[in-house]
Amino acid sequence: MNTDETKTEFYEDPEEKKEYLDQSFRDSVATIDKKGSRNYIFPKKPKGRLYRWRTIVSVFYLAVFFTLPFLKVNEEPLFMFNVLKRKFIFFGQVFWPQDFFIFAIGLLTFIMFIILFTVVFGRVFCGWACPQTIFMEMVFRKIEYWLDGDMNEQRRLKEMPWNSYKIRKRAIKMAVFFAISFLIANFFLAYIIGMDSVLAMVKEGIAANSGTFISLLGFTAVFFFVYYWFREQVCIVVCPYGRLQGVLLDKKSIVVAYDYVRGEPRGKVKKNEPMENLHGDCIDCFACVRVCPTGIDIRNGTQLECVNCTACIDACDDIMDKVHKPRGLIRFESEENIAHSKKSKFNWRIAGYSTVLTLLIGVLAFLIITRDDVDARILRTAGQMFQTDQNGRVINLYNIKLANKTHKDIPMTLRLENIKGEITVVGNDLTVPKESYFQATFFVKIDRQLITRRKTAVVMGIYQGDKKIKTIHTTFLGPGY
Repeated sequence: MNTDETKTEFYEDPEEKKEYLDQSFRDSVATIDKKGSRNYIFPKKPKGRLYRWRTIVSVFYLAVFFTLPFLKVNEEPLFMFNVLKRKFIFFGQVFWPQDFFIFAIGLLTFIMFIILFTVVFGRVFCGWACPQTIFMEMVFRKIEYWLDGDMNEQRRLKEMPWNSYKIRKRAIKMAVFFAISFLIANFFLAYIIGMDSVLAMVKEGIAANSGTFISLLGFTAVFFFVYYWFREQVCIVVCPYGRLQGVLLDKKSIVVAYDYVRGEPRGKVKKNEPMENLHGDCIDCFACVRVCPTGIDIRNGTQLECVNCTACIDACDDIMDKVHKPRGLIRFESEENIAHSKKSKFNWRIAGYSTVLTLLIGVLAFLIITRDDVDARILRTAGQMFQTDQNGRVINLYNIKLANKTHKDIPMTLRLENIKGEITVVGNDLTVPKESYFQATFFVKIDRQLITRRKTAVVMGIYQGDKKIKTIHTTFLGPGY
């Protein structure tokens, strides 16, 4: 971790006190040793006020994750993302490819949310809400502490030669991790095809769904690989959000930070020596380093590997209590406030970004709420000219394509809005099945004397009973004069 190479230097003026650090630690990551091999991180089991809150948040998060696939609205899942059938359900509302513009706006809103939220509040999402962190730290890591013990026991087990004890320990751990990974994979599948389909496949057996089962094992293997071996490297190497941190954060962003103004220069606590003789509050105990799940030293400053899990805050607060110093040597704070010994306050910058986030979410919510339940397209049949009937009326042939996004069948009627005429549907039935597409052909008949030009603008209304649900504009071909 290169902490021994850290150098500090200060201005003589206390108000201009500033830290200059050796930045060589940024040339490598804690998970890779000097030979380029994997360096396993064995973090000490965290404890403290923030860890308890993270546990509460994680329990709620996991309860929601494992409950949602069972919840239904109108006999449909509350959430489903069926890419194969191009069917997406959010809060019981069905979305089809026709609603792609809402998806695009939602994606842009999500990206803007990430950018603005990170600029103001740092990587709080990573440590408190990211599925990777929650499953790793609050599920698999807790099980690991239960099976293998704390930091020192885990390190001794790794360094131990292979014997019956180590083989038994590893076999139990791998079996438990694989079983949980298989459970997670099944629930992810439920979010794609629905829990009813998953349960039906379980009843039918592996032989009847061999392709799905093989895919399920593939996802299970990926989850097992991530949580058993790859672990924190997902956040360090793979996650694009982590990589964007260096671009998104600035000195005003609120992050997990070490107060070097108060803590430096560091000094060890010596027996029978008054604490007042120390130059800074940091006693160089490395408690913050030992609990870090990515193996960094937060005292080196903001780093790519930090996921804002706050384990170092709890560890440092515990030490500060023992040496009778104020808590908050490591805390949520901006670099600018630390440099000037100020506290974070709600300011215009936070208010401005928060307002933009609220407006973006509001626009997306408005689009979802006002979304049409029925999507319709009316086009004149390709290659067909107008015809005339025995009564002298001009006839055009049209095709109508309808998409019903609701959970019930919708009987519809067509009416001419801006001109007198008659509409005759081929088959005399315009009932659109629920959550499905429907296509029909119909004739529009208009008296010849009402057609005064080659192309006449026609407005058609699509009605469900007496309620208009859609207005369509098209053209009507005639002989002209």
